Amino acid sequence: MLAKRIIPCLDVTEGRVVKGTNFVNLKDAGDPVELAKRYDQEGADELVFLDITASSDKRYILRDLVERTAEQVFIPFTVGGGINDIDTIRDILVAGADKVSINTAAVKTPHLISDASRMFGAQCIVVAIDAKAVTSQTVFNTKISSEIRLDDSSQWEVFTHGGRKTTGIDAVKWARYMVDLGAGEILLTSMDRDGTKSGYDVSLTKTIAQTVPVPVIASGGAGTITHIKEALEVCSAALLASLLHYRELTISEIKNNIKHISLPIRISV
Repeated sequence: MLAKRIIPCLDVTEGRVVKGTNFVNLKDAGDPVELAKRYDQEGADELVFLDITASSDKRYILRDLVERTAEQVFIPFTVGGGINDIDTIRDILVAGADKVSINTAAVKTPHLISDASRMFGAQCIVVAIDAKAVTSQTVFNTKISSEIRLDDSSQWEVFTHGGRKTTGIDAVKWARYMVDLGAGEILLTSMDRDGTKSGYDVSLTKTIAQTVPVPVIASGGAGTITHIKEALEVCSAALLASLLHYRELTISEIKNNIKHISLPIRISV
């Protein structure tokens, strides 16, 4: 079994790391470059940098900030936000990223995933899925291909533009489709749990992890070490934000606890 990963997430807007609840009520959490350096030194396995308003603002990602952050880390570094074409992917990789995370653009132009995977390798291409539980008010969009659209059996819907827009797409079907096109990893965020500290949506995470043959990163809802353990029992990695940003837990505390339940994890010497 591959080692489980602990991955800090830097949600960035206007050059600062922020954290909110259910994708709203954002609060400042610090400088991304300084936080990245700290997490690298503390033993994080990877780092994720998401420019969370790039897509909704229809602007280019903060390249300079990506470059300065990459200079401070010596672990795999994933960058997402406003990435919508091959040239941008190439530019972000040249700026120092090891992987790119694509969400909104994957929904708009799915062939971007297959094109990028062929050009840069599947290991570089992470598809981010922001998913929310289907409610009785959800509109089942029949204009979307039956291969991916919501139906009466759907449990979770895909959202884009930083969680601002509905799609009518079934999250489980979408994950499978993206991997078929060439995604090498899925970054799965539960919008219902994001920032609540009530625990990851284990049902959502387990369902998708069992559906696709690539690593799945759980995101949204971590409040305790127990929550992290529960997620890592069903997927490959746990994404963390506020727990680390506000020093409620440290990476070493988390990893030592994970090690005690016999899950494989890398401990820094």
